[in-house]
Parts: sequence; structure tokens; C-alpha cells
Amino acid sequence: MDLYTTASYKASKLITNEYSTSFGLSIRLFETSLRPHIYAIYGLVRIADEIVDTYKGEDRLQLLNDLETETTRALQSGYSPNPIVHAFVVTARYYDITDILIAPFFTSMRMDITPQTFDQSLYDTYIYGSAEVVGLMCLKVFTGDADQYDALKNGACHLGAAYQKVNFLRDIAADAEGLGRWYFPVGSFATFDEKTKTTVISDIEKDFDIASKTITQLPASSRKAVELSYQYYSLLLKQLKLTSASRLKKQRIRVSDMQKTALFIRTSLGIRRA
Repeated sequence: MDLYTTASYKASKLITNEYSTSFGLSIRLFETSLRPHIYAIYGLVRIADEIVDTYKGEDRLQLLNDLETETTRALQSGYSPNPIVHAFVVTARYYDITDILIAPFFTSMRMDITPQTFDQSLYDTYIYGSAEVVGLMCLKVFTGDADQYDALKNGACHLGAAYQKVNFLRDIAADAEGLGRWYFPVGSFATFDEKTKTTVISDIEKDFDIASKTITQLPASSRKAVELSYQYYSLLLKQLKLTSASRLKKQRIRVSDMQKTALFIRTSLGIRRA
């Protein structure tokens, strides 16, 4: 079983690095013992995303439900024949990540199966399940006790929410035109303008402001890695803020590899931007 578990964690690492160079860089700043567990969480999130974002079969909902069922079952037994699920449940059982966090994630993923108009309530529900609970899963890995987790969970939620909202803003064209989605509870893709963009960015900046105060309180084993992801998304938001609404509807803005490397070096040296 140890060999299979090791191989499963390697599979999660491969999935992570193939899909996200920026997240892959951040993970390198975690204490070595934490890295497999963060890969495991991201691996499960990624394959769920694949079902709802990439796969076009009519059985998407069934596949997503099957993935949740397999994850829930494996949480009880400690084993899954799916290596990505297996790595996740080994981590979840070790760090007490329960269905309280897992179920809302799958609820949000199901909301992506059928395009819909998001009001504020649906938007908040989606953000919680798709992003905030993932931040809380990671926080379970970062913290050593329940008191520390409770003290930091509000900031973790806001950080996860900020990252998700930045992704939404960056990907409005692909989401709207490719997947038929408009997540924000204001405006629409057709009416997206500078006023709507300003409203969205103001909301994201509030999340970042709350989250930034939490990062310095994280254990040293995870602080630099989270700081790097924070700096990356802060830079991306700055670039989105400087980009016109009309251009955002046509072009996906990204942080260059050179900028990512510079952020990695600065953060690894302990240099924090204001």
C-alpha cells in the first residue's frame, strides 16, 4: 500500500505541474513534508474541473457525481483505485478534512454543468464551494491545531475567494463565449464595461485586504508559499485593473514567466511587496 500511495502522490504532482506553472512554483516554497498534501488537494480539484470544463459528454453530471461518491467512499476505507482520489483521501484522513468541506466543493462543481445567471446568493454559494473550502482544506494542512485553524480560517476564505474572482475576471471571454458562463452578480458579458469592471475589482481588493493580514500569521512552513501565490494574484489583478474592459473581453491577460520568476526569487528571499 505504501508504494501505491507514493505513486498516487506523484500522479497528483504531475497533474498539478502540467496544469499550473504558477501554482507549481508556489508549492516549491512549502516545507517538503507539506508538498505532497497540497498536490493531493489540487489534484482532486483539477480532475473535477476537467469534468465540468473540458469534457463535453452528456454524462458529465453522472461522472461528477461518481467522483464525489468515490471520494466519500474512500474517505471511509482509506483506499481508492483512482490514484488522484487515493492521494486526496490519505491526506484528508490525516488532516481531518471531512465532508463538511468536500460536499460544498462538489455542489459548486455541479453548478457549472448547466449555464445559469448568478445572483448574489448563488455567486456567494459558488465562491464558497469552489474556492473558499479549497483554501480551508489547505489551511488544515498548514496549521497544527484547531485553535490556529479557527483563528486563520476567515482570512483563508477571503484569499481563496480573491483568487477565484481574479480568475473569473481574467477568463470572462473564455467563460462566456466558450462555456456560456457569467459568474459575476453584476452586469453581463454583453454589457461589461469600465463601471462593472471597477465594481468587480473593488470587491476583490476587499478580499485581498482581509487576506493579507492573515498570511503573516501562517506557520513558517507554509508562509512563503502562500505569500508567493498572493503576490502573483495581486500582480495579475493590477494588470487586469490597467487593462480596458473592452480588451478583457477579447484577450486573456497573464503574468509573464519572467515576472513569475522574479516573484519567486523575491519571495524565497523574504522580500515582501507593499
